[in-house]
Amino acid sequence: MKRTLTTAALAVVLATAAAACGGSGDGTATSDAAKARGPIKIWYSNNEQEVAWGKQMTAAWNAAHPDQKITAQEIPAGKSSEEVIGAAITAGNAPCLIFNTAPAAVPQFQKQGGLVALDDFPDAKKYLESRTGTRAKQYVSPDGKYYQVPWKSNPVMIFYNKKVFAKAGISTAKPPLQTYDEFLATARKVVKSGAAPRAIWPAPTSEFFQSWFDFYPLYAAETGGKQLVEDGKSQFSSAAGFEVADFWKTLYAEKLASQEAYNGDSFAEGKAAMAIVGPWAIASYKDKVDWGVAPIPTSKGAPAGDIHTFSDAKNVAMYSSCKNRATAWDVLKFATSKEQDGKLLELTGQMPMRADLASAYPDYFAKNPEYQNFAAQADRTVEVPNVPNSIEIWQTFRDAYARSVIFGKQGVEPAFDSAASKIDGLAGQS
Repeated sequence: MKRTLTTAALAVVLATAAAACGGSGDGTATSDAAKARGPIKIWYSNNEQEVAWGKQMTAAWNAAHPDQKITAQEIPAGKSSEEVIGAAITAGNAPCLIFNTAPAAVPQFQKQGGLVALDDFPDAKKYLESRTGTRAKQYVSPDGKYYQVPWKSNPVMIFYNKKVFAKAGISTAKPPLQTYDEFLATARKVVKSGAAPRAIWPAPTSEFFQSWFDFYPLYAAETGGKQLVEDGKSQFSSAAGFEVADFWKTLYAEKLASQEAYNGDSFAEGKAAMAIVGPWAIASYKDKVDWGVAPIPTSKGAPAGDIHTFSDAKNVAMYSSCKNRATAWDVLKFATSKEQDGKLLELTGQMPMRADLASAYPDYFAKNPEYQNFAAQADRTVEVPNVPNSIEIWQTFRDAYARSVIFGKQGVEPAFDSAASKIDGLAGQS
């Protein structure tokens, strides 16, 4: 399963930012750079499918623009891509564009002085919002500007193992997973029958991002699309947040989910009947699991068409060491054009962040019906809040969640109230 920062890498990124806040900044005058054209460098992800997409995109651009060529490479190896990017910002040698920028890291990169406000380009705001639709607003920074292009998402849903469900006597066509009560009854049946040791096995570990794959999707669904923090204030210490927490607490208390970390893929190996994953998992599980997919549950059972979930997005940002920014902006638009987004979909199975995705590529989804549920869900995704101290906020939440929900060492309400108070302070800092 894909993840972003490790805790160790976070420490490096934060230390880098402290040493270079405003550091490398704009090495070239913004007004000059915004008009300059010429060769640029880009980085893209090192997974096989995205490398294939990056190579064909680069070749297509270079063939048409021999005087403004792209030099492209996989993001250099490191403990995490965020650590590598943070170090490159400090050194002043980041490429012009990185097609692997985590939204949670954007506030920190911005604080380092490492990102270009895309609003410097006259057509940027209109382009971003027309391409992405209403979801684009989630990616606006606190200063009102865009420092990232919403690029691709992996909206998470419930994968379930049809063979395990059949063994437990549960319908594989329409399993009862819509409400919390139905989900818990199904989970109990799986474990009691011996069909699988656990019903679901999210990572119980303390890394800040783990809440994106247990609490946060259900919170997004339960609230109709709220973020953890909105308007500078935490939202989770609330009736909806407690409802979600109590659901997960029941799963752990009844040993339907495990408090132990699993060294491997519990879903692929049949140790868990369900998993919370995105469309990237379709190719991953193709020859391993006979799977089905269901929307994220809600307490009362909201209709599928109303359910929101976590986006698990990766975006594109322009970095302040870039001198030929006019070219970089044109490349960014080319790489996120309808044609290139279609190639990204075909090569990776990840969802380009375009308004009404399913109607934009009807032939693809007709030929690949297993992706249709994710395309429908892609229009209703919730991103991590774009706020100062984003990573520290998520770590504060994760610590409270693990203590109260996973391990039951504190009541949910006092744990959430305490975390909310700390998070409000962090979100209010510049």
